[in-house]
Amino acid sequence: MRPNKQVPGSRFFWLLCGGGRSEYALDQGRNRVPSTGSGSRTSRIVALALAALLAACGDDTIPAAGPDMNAVVPGNPNNLPFDIVDLSPQTIGAISSAPAAPAVSAARPARGTAPSIVVAPGDVLRVRIFEPFDGSIFAPLQKGGSEVGLLRVSENGTITVPFAGSVPVAGASLQAVEERIVARLTGRAFQPQVVVELAVDRSNTYAVSGDVKQPGRYSLLEGARTLADAINRAGGTARAPNQHDVILKRRGVEYRIPMSDLLAGGDIMLQRDDTLVVTTNIKAFTALGAVLKSGNIEINRTKVSLLEALGEVGGLSDERANKTGVFVFRPQDSTAFAKPSDRPVVYRLDFAKPTSVFVAQQFAMHPRDVVYVSNSPLYEANKVITVFGTLFNLGFPRAAVR
Repeated sequence: MRPNKQVPGSRFFWLLCGGGRSEYALDQGRNRVPSTGSGSRTSRIVALALAALLAACGDDTIPAAGPDMNAVVPGNPNNLPFDIVDLSPQTIGAISSAPAAPAVSAARPARGTAPSIVVAPGDVLRVRIFEPFDGSIFAPLQKGGSEVGLLRVSENGTITVPFAGSVPVAGASLQAVEERIVARLTGRAFQPQVVVELAVDRSNTYAVSGDVKQPGRYSLLEGARTLADAINRAGGTARAPNQHDVILKRRGVEYRIPMSDLLAGGDIMLQRDDTLVVTTNIKAFTALGAVLKSGNIEINRTKVSLLEALGEVGGLSDERANKTGVFVFRPQDSTAFAKPSDRPVVYRLDFAKPTSVFVAQQFAMHPRDVVYVSNSPLYEANKVITVFGTLFNLGFPRAAVR
């Protein structure tokens, strides 16, 4: 029987079973002592059986948190269902400069212009009329003019103004309403001046709901001009901006926009009847293998590097980690090095090289990435030796080795 190179610790069992020189048992040092008695034969039989079991089962026999390094990067990677990219000073520049794939659809409305305030049925207008001198129909400016009162816009889009009659106002701006009233008073009042204000706004509104502190319907007259303004007017959000998307519903079309984009210069002007729904979109990566703290880790900043990600999980385990086997599994990456691809990508980093620290600082993590650190071969072999040592202590006669 020869040792199976694919099974950690198999050479140890082969030697113990009598490989090379059958009349000697392996000692920790270079000294060998003759093996005698039935205990020696028993130990050889048990060790031989265990080695055969491990050889039959392969590496799957040994508990582990994931694949070993050779399973991720086999000798012939040509037929793998994913691409392998080595992270190095030569490749990180191209990877870092490639634009990241958008997290949501890039379709969105144009920035637009400031919303125009127009009058609609149901609105309530405050109308004041001035004339230059006393003794006219309306009071002069010095006395505050004459307030006609609050006029509700009817369902047919008109208001009734004393001495001006019925004035159509639906769809008109406040300035246009003032001009229409002045035109109706010409010949009845001397040089009339009219000021119209929107006292109750029923139509120039927008709605904000979802993950905000004060959801509700708001008026455009309250000062909000952009989507970000509207969200702030509703109390803002509890989480970081990069953990939210904004769903904008406008004229029958729905857009999904990362809130971080709005704050980074991509804000959009509000329009009448806009509906904003702020949704939580928590971005996270998963850490597995020989790290001090495995699990799902939230990305609470706009950009997180691989080095920062490893810092979030406590770094590599001194006892377990294979520093040459640090991997980032990415489901799909249209910005993969060398060529765009819809195939999964595995990025490999060798922390045995000093430059790997600088490379890890430049490599940006994406949501749903999986950081995996493989176990060192010595750690895997030690697990097998530990199992054998337990069996040796439980089942071998003490007289077997003197």
